[in-house]
Amino acid sequence: MKILISNDDGFRADGIVALFNALKAVADVEVVAPEHNNSAKSNALTLHTPLYVHRADNGFRYVNGTPADCVHIALTGLLGYRPDLVISGINNGANMGDDTLYSGTVGAAMEGYLFGIPAIAVSQIDKGWAHLDAAALTVKNLVQQMMANASLQTRPWLLNVNIPNLPFDQIKPPQVCRLGRRHAAEPVITQVDPRGQTMYWIGNAGPAMDDSQGTDFHAAGQGHVVVTPLKVDLTDHDHLQAWMQTCSHLSRQVVA
Repeated sequence: MKILISNDDGFRADGIVALFNALKAVADVEVVAPEHNNSAKSNALTLHTPLYVHRADNGFRYVNGTPADCVHIALTGLLGYRPDLVISGINNGANMGDDTLYSGTVGAAMEGYLFGIPAIAVSQIDKGWAHLDAAALTVKNLVQQMMANASLQTRPWLLNVNIPNLPFDQIKPPQVCRLGRRHAAEPVITQVDPRGQTMYWIGNAGPAMDDSQGTDFHAAGQGHVVVTPLKVDLTDHDHLQAWMQTCSHLSRQVVA
């Protein structure tokens, strides 16, 4: 079995090192990851500047680009083969609810999914890497179970997985959940630089707005491994008919 690993924290991040060490015992694993931290880059691709790939002293390859760049380059020529699975992570902090739209961790996994390969985005719920060994072992067990039941031979799928920062024997079984919602982000932070110009820093993410039972936020709070199947289709299918009627009415209006 061949696995491609990437992340958004950078190729030297503790999370990707732990993931590689856990999975290399059960698969042929390659790492292609960003040179620097690329959190919140979502699905961004670098189109107007050249990208370079280097080999680090730990054997990992790194790219001066985004998480999606790394997976895109790997799958369109760098590797020379098609991996069976793409895994992004382990991220330093949760990617739940609205976070998934911004997440570079999810963006890297989604790039694999867009190429027709099963993909998993993995995050620890709290920052700081506490009990990272347990999170890596959890991913290893999940992958082994998928290998055993042939889940990787089905149609491509995309999973968002968040793991509690707990000892392995205290982590509760996986729960499949929908995404919750957050409140709007906190206000932008302004500062004045040494030259008198105003700087703007994006504010922190808002607190959970929908953390009801069945959401990823709720399951995470209970100590479960949180599994959310994702899809790329952003179409508002519930309101397609209403917009058809609205546009039909607008098309009959004459603008002077």
